[in-house]
Amino acid sequence: MSDYDLTMPADAGVIAPDGWERDPASGRPRPPRRPFKARGSFVVRCEGCRLPTLNCLCPYKATAESQAHFWLLTHPLEHNKPTNTGRLIGDILATTELFTWYRTAPDERLLALLEDARYAPFIVFPDDQPDYAERVVEVDAVHAAKGDGFIPVFIILDGTWRQARRMFRKSPYLERLPVLPLRSARLTRYHLRKPASAAHLCTAEVAAELLRQSGDKTAAATLDDYFDAFNDSYAASRRHHKIEEPTPAMRRLLEKRRVASWKLQD
Repeated sequence: MSDYDLTMPADAGVIAPDGWERDPASGRPRPPRRPFKARGSFVVRCEGCRLPTLNCLCPYKATAESQAHFWLLTHPLEHNKPTNTGRLIGDILATTELFTWYRTAPDERLLALLEDARYAPFIVFPDDQPDYAERVVEVDAVHAAKGDGFIPVFIILDGTWRQARRMFRKSPYLERLPVLPLRSARLTRYHLRKPASAAHLCTAEVAAELLRQSGDKTAAATLDDYFDAFNDSYAASRRHHKIEEPTPAMRRLLEKRRVASWKLQD
């Protein structure tokens, strides 16, 4: 369904009596982190962007604003995958919220936000099963929510397709939410994993397309550029190749940063 990378923050090392670390926000025990031992596990990485230092992404980190917000509900097994792209959304959009999915212990902050009258949440998921057909809506519902004064929220289930389906089925607090399938003719540009189909977009691509379809086109373009910069930088690092000249996407991001800096000084 999607992919996401989250490393433990430096201040989150609170050890529970059972030996598990606890989430500093919720106090809930976190499962032990498995060391990442796949290809690239011994590469020296930037602590800021988590990419190999050979092609650090930090100089290209731009920001954007959007009317829509994102809440990422991430499977615990996704936390150690450096090729995940969900974190790119939070780099660009400061309103992004991240939650770890636990089948028996839903995040209390997420539950509170779901009850917040300011928001109109939509769970992004395919409409391929008949038992929730009555919950399926189209992007027009997002525009209608904006028109009614609500903040639309896209909830993305962040994990493999199998994990995402389990999260969807095993989360009772999501059962009352409208289901928004992403309908797009775009093909993935993701180089770092081989999808089952070119029509399967990664997390950052899904978010950019949702922004585009819901009217936040500037934010969509910024996230698209940031994803392309990440994609190219990571792929080049795998070949031990340093990108000497910024790509077109990187140049656009540098220009956005320059303009933002100029506005702050004005």
